[in-house]
Amino acid sequence: MTTTQTIPKLLSFDDYINNYPDNGKRYQLIEGKLVEMMRPIGKHEEIGGFVALELGLEIRRLNLPYFTPNTAAIKAKKANTGYVPDLIVLDRENLVNDPYWEKASSSSLGTSAKLVIEIVSSNWRDDYLKKFDDYEALGIEEYWIIDYLAKGATRYIGTPKEPRISIYQLIDGEYHPSLFKGEESLISRVFPELVLTANQVFQSAN
Repeated sequence: MTTTQTIPKLLSFDDYINNYPDNGKRYQLIEGKLVEMMRPIGKHEEIGGFVALELGLEIRRLNLPYFTPNTAAIKAKKANTGYVPDLIVLDRENLVNDPYWEKASSSSLGTSAKLVIEIVSSNWRDDYLKKFDDYEALGIEEYWIIDYLAKGATRYIGTPKEPRISIYQLIDGEYHPSLFKGEESLISRVFPELVLTANQVFQSAN
């Protein structure tokens, strides 16, 4: 007697947005599979809220055509991958050209997302490897990794291992990193007048 094993169907991004589970949980689409997002711990949320507020104040002060949505997905160039970053800065002027915004609160164009921020948790490899590659390939201008627990490998955050903020800026299609710690002021091309140190970000969760 033989048994037939059904191979689970891999989902496309359109499947993901059209059939999103209505169970109160949050999911990302990773290579065709729904992956439940872990509930963030308190410090993770405190840092995210603090940075969102600081960037929101800068957007208002300079009257920039940007905003930070509460929840929004980013469609990678791969047809079967979509992320929900910890923080996104979207450009209203470019969203009109994005086919996924109105129907699914999602961004599929690098020009729509000016800045993406990930706050490192236990799955640090996703932030430094998978998401790094996909955000770069999509052409997102700037990518921040806030590693407040110094989880990343030394090849990413240096030695000794201590909390760092990595800011990657897209130059000629490739991300170029700058690392910040302690009282060093963050340098952002998207927010060139931003006055904020790495410690101010880290200490927002104390």
